[in-house]
Amino acid sequence: MYKLNDFDFILPPDLIAQSPLNPRDNARLLHITMSGLNEYLMSDLPSLLLPGDLLIANDTKVIPAQLYGKINGKNIGFTLHKQISEDTWFAFAKPAKRCVLGAIAIFSDEFEAYVIERRYSGEIKLKFNLSNKKLTRMIEKTGKMPLPPYIKRNQNSDKTDSFNYQTLFANKLGAVAAPTAGLHFTPRLRKAVVDCGANIEMITLHVGAGTFLPVKTETISEHKIHTEWGEITLETANRINETKNKNGRIICIGTTSLRLIESVWSKFGKMQAFKGDIDLFITPGYSFNVADLLMTNFHLPKSTLLMLVSAFAGFEEIKNAYQHAIEQKYRFFSYGDGCLLEKKNVLDKKC
Repeated sequence: MYKLNDFDFILPPDLIAQSPLNPRDNARLLHITMSGLNEYLMSDLPSLLLPGDLLIANDTKVIPAQLYGKINGKNIGFTLHKQISEDTWFAFAKPAKRCVLGAIAIFSDEFEAYVIERRYSGEIKLKFNLSNKKLTRMIEKTGKMPLPPYIKRNQNSDKTDSFNYQTLFANKLGAVAAPTAGLHFTPRLRKAVVDCGANIEMITLHVGAGTFLPVKTETISEHKIHTEWGEITLETANRINETKNKNGRIICIGTTSLRLIESVWSKFGKMQAFKGDIDLFITPGYSFNVADLLMTNFHLPKSTLLMLVSAFAGFEEIKNAYQHAIEQKYRFFSYGDGCLLEKKNVLDKKC
């Protein structure tokens, strides 16, 4: 069985991208195949596609979910990560010790919330004094983009992040983290993909802040992954089934797209319309049913996403590819370069 330390690696800090390239499709693309590694640019992606390929993109849109308020005059930072009802959210608080039950977090003269539940790992439940569209508008007015902690910004943040941290496909508000593989797409690249005979379909998975939480259990199967809300329309489900029936390739743009379609297939044994929560934790040994290729970024050490790509492309293959990327000074994480993974057909015997 794999342990947490099996997914560790040393990354020079200067390889952590702090902003995206302009244009975005100038990022590098490492093609990881069973026969070796090949280097391209993102703009070369259409040359790696076949007519009839179906690309699955996540159309979630990031909300400015980073709120700054005061409890008893002390500054507190909150990262909203999942909406529970029209006026209630789960959030991560820092420092969480000040968020006692009943405490009032004040964000402005007209915007506040009560702490109604305390959970583990700094997670709390907030009940706001606004609801529905009024709450959404206030969050958009007062919140900041919830950038991951390895992108260094002060509280005012870089105003360009409000654009840079949204994908070309962003349409449905609800995510508190970007599906970062989609950040590489430009109108030019999307057109080139379609012109080569491939198709692009949308699904929705509202990425939660749980994606940033580190795995703390040495036995990775003991890690509890946060649920995220997703939706696949009947039209998209039918398109996926048609492509599979014709032996076409399903190419996921990002781990979020992959997790949603694999979750639905694992529940129902086929692709069908779906709307609800998923909590599929993919580790080496998982048997993929839908995705044939995965386009994704380079992920953090010891992260659930690194475990997922190791399951998809092979543990040793990913280990070697990441070492190559470090030696060749690829840019890592959300604003960094990307890779295109081919699915490894043989299950990892170590699991």
